[in-house]
Amino acid sequence: MTIDPLFLQKLAEKRRVAREAGGADKLAERKKKGLLSARERLAAFFQPDTFMEFGLHAQHDCHHFGLEDKALPCDGVITGVGYVDGRPVAAFSQDFTVGGGAVGRIHAKKICDLMEYAQQAGIPVVGINDSGGARIQEGDDSLSGYGQVFFHNVLLSGVVPQVSIIAGPCAGGAAYSPALTDFIIMTRKNAQMFICGPDVIKAATGATVTMDEVGSAAAHATVSGNIHFVAEDEAGALAIATKLLTFLPSNNVMDPPHRPVRTLTLGRDEGMNDLVPADAKSPLDIYQVIGRLVDDGDFLEVQRDWARNIVVCFARIQGLVVGIIANQPAVKAGTLDIDSSDKGARFIRFCNCFNIPLVTLVDVPGFMPGVAQERGGIIRHGAKMLFAYAAATVPKVTVILRKAYGGAYLAMCSKDMGADLVYAWPCAEIAVMGAEGAVKILFKREIAAAEDPKKKEAELAADYREKFASPYEAASKAMITDVIEPAETRGVVAMGLRNTLSKRETRPPKKHGNIPL
Repeated sequence: MTIDPLFLQKLAEKRRVAREAGGADKLAERKKKGLLSARERLAAFFQPDTFMEFGLHAQHDCHHFGLEDKALPCDGVITGVGYVDGRPVAAFSQDFTVGGGAVGRIHAKKICDLMEYAQQAGIPVVGINDSGGARIQEGDDSLSGYGQVFFHNVLLSGVVPQVSIIAGPCAGGAAYSPALTDFIIMTRKNAQMFICGPDVIKAATGATVTMDEVGSAAAHATVSGNIHFVAEDEAGALAIATKLLTFLPSNNVMDPPHRPVRTLTLGRDEGMNDLVPADAKSPLDIYQVIGRLVDDGDFLEVQRDWARNIVVCFARIQGLVVGIIANQPAVKAGTLDIDSSDKGARFIRFCNCFNIPLVTLVDVPGFMPGVAQERGGIIRHGAKMLFAYAAATVPKVTVILRKAYGGAYLAMCSKDMGADLVYAWPCAEIAVMGAEGAVKILFKREIAAAEDPKKKEAELAADYREKFASPYEAASKAMITDVIEPAETRGVVAMGLRNTLSKRETRPPKKHGNIPL
């Protein structure tokens, strides 16, 4: 006995209609523009023949105004699970060829069902956003759908990694779902993300702006800080998502995908010594330090073009996944300001959520001075860094390269803020403030009375560095673990990380702390 061929024909036809999405003409139009279809995006992301689709036959119930007799295959979104680099990942891809990818009740339910599955299975969620917004014909059902998606974004936050790819329009309320995820990747062309577009802004305020100013990848990557990566095209966005996942565990109860080397290499890297400028006032390029510290010089920088005075990235050090937070003296002298504090704190908290050890590289002269910073809330924003580090229970290794002054010294994960191991280069200075500023305050009269005030000030500054700012002074007070040569940094950090992987730390029972947002 065999199944009736009519059933098989019906199944094949249903699948064909669903997979043709908005029709051959719309798919061809996208192809001419160099755009992938929703299914092609998923096919390019997952390993071949591993995608298991959810809700192929789900779509609206045809009882809403304006939708009668209008088929919406898959309700404008493809959802399912496949394998990336050998691990299962849940993903959805909005289909702009079907009703503009607009979100309705079933569309939202498919996404929420996928997220519930991901939460229970403990696997990451990747969303490819390409939608015209709410499905107006469904009225408040559409708004309700958005609310349910947002709620599930929050439920999954800190449980499984969530990554959003903006590959088309993402406007109005739709932008808040990506904003609730951990990382946003946006294509440089054909993608926009905004709450109010140019037309609405002009109608409401009279101001004339362009889409590039408010909704482009460049604007969000450099000015607003809303996104984390810019890709040249869809293939590039999928490649970034794939690489990002190689550093992340599938969920919050797993360790990151470490690949520990069998034998630690503790040898010297003389090239690290050569990176230290002879002049203490010359900036140190932190990218060169990171490049020599991590395996093969390979790291994935997050928010590269925003708040560039701090660098945050994922890398491996002798096989162990780490999150690196580093001051960049080449930009704004490496000071901590409003944006860099936000950038650093958010990255620290993500790493803590997913058990990723933290390596902090310090060369910071202080918090950024200025009226704009004070009125903008630098106290509140700087406190986020303090809170994030103090709340983090993952292994924390800090290396003080050169300057570590004032409150910024604490904000960059000093031992008092919970660092497990703190090392300092011999040229490091740890003090309330720089020597020049300190002696001007402490020895104002002596300097003024000297025959050669400049010479006297230089002598006092040198004496201050030796007696009060020296790393050996800090070491004598057990504020740092050891003073090391720059050449020893990679080996010492690798050993420190290996020795702290088994770290377990308990905190007072509470729902959660109240970070100064």
